[in-house]
Amino acid sequence: MRQLRRLPGVGEKSATRLVYFLLRTPGTAGDIARALQKLEEGVQECSTCCDWTTSNPCPICANGARDPQMVLVVEHPQDVSAFERSGEFRGRYHVLHGALSPLEGITPDKLRIRPLLERLRDNRIQEVILATDPDVEGDATALYLARLLGPLGPKVTRLAHGISVGTEIEYADTLSLTRALQNRVELR
Repeated sequence: MRQLRRLPGVGEKSATRLVYFLLRTPGTAGDIARALQKLEEGVQECSTCCDWTTSNPCPICANGARDPQMVLVVEHPQDVSAFERSGEFRGRYHVLHGALSPLEGITPDKLRIRPLLERLRDNRIQEVILATDPDVEGDATALYLARLLGPLGPKVTRLAHGISVGTEIEYADTLSLTRALQNRVELR
């Protein structure tokens, strides 16, 4: 129960209920344990976009039909999935694995910013779309990146606020994501 409580959203009652379920259904715990072992062993970070993947580069970065001149920067791997569900974005991604939050000790060196800068070296990227969450940390991260990336040449835009403030991108509906992407604005 103690180990299950380490998972987000699982409290004491849920952990207890899960343990008793596992005890009542022989083989399930072993199946879950093997799946978790495969997860830990088989998933890695894409060397290009920093998303989680089972192959390197990930299928999106390896897809020649995707627009290599446009990169959508997101906070979390789940955000890539949300945009892919919308079907609107045909470029490539970059995952920061968080947002700036000095109070929580998340400074620029803790985010995957350096790999993004390395991607800009070959001058193929014409536009960087900042798709950070519309909250204080997301706005601070977008502003920091806009100031950092602006002098390097690509057009830097931010998603329009078609997504409600305080909403995490992974939970936004498809229409809101589509409108936010279509109505993005250039940051100067």
